[in-house]
Amino acid sequence: MTNAHSRKKQPQRVRRQLLEVAARLSLEQGIAALTLDAVSHAAGVSKGGLLHHFPNKSALLDGLFDDLVARFDNAIDEAMARDEIEKGRFTRAYLGVCFALDAEAEAQGWQVLTIALLAEPHLKARWREWVARRTAEFAATDGSANCLLARFAADGIWLADLMGSHDIDRPTRAILLQRLNALSLE
Repeated sequence: MTNAHSRKKQPQRVRRQLLEVAARLSLEQGIAALTLDAVSHAAGVSKGGLLHHFPNKSALLDGLFDDLVARFDNAIDEAMARDEIEKGRFTRAYLGVCFALDAEAEAQGWQVLTIALLAEPHLKARWREWVARRTAEFAATDGSANCLLARFAADGIWLADLMGSHDIDRPTRAILLQRLNALSLE
């Protein structure tokens, strides 16, 4: 006899597990190969359990996007709270978080999201909305051309990390970050 009917339901844990498995499968096999069946099987969750959280593949990709962007936003907000200089604060936080992604376990999730952003038009639109919202929010302190240039450089480093196109050692990364941070103060 099983305890399936008496076990405690943990919807947040199941949702997190589904997102982690979807991210891993997307990275291993590509977004196009990602299926709800593959995710439910790899996560050990019934298809009905998966559909309860994500009714289709688009909802699953949106869930991945929402989860990663929320973590990105939180990391930026935490970095901003530690920065006492108002001018360029958002840009320095953005730089710090982007540069740290290379060293974090979360980098794989960002790789998946970046690939999805390139492939899925609705996610591109959502990213543009995020960028527009955050840029407008900090236009008074981070609206200079130098701040924009620094954030563009961070995006380039993020893409280089994703593609593995440049082998940038730690000391060089630190110098790049220092110089880009200096731009945010000009």
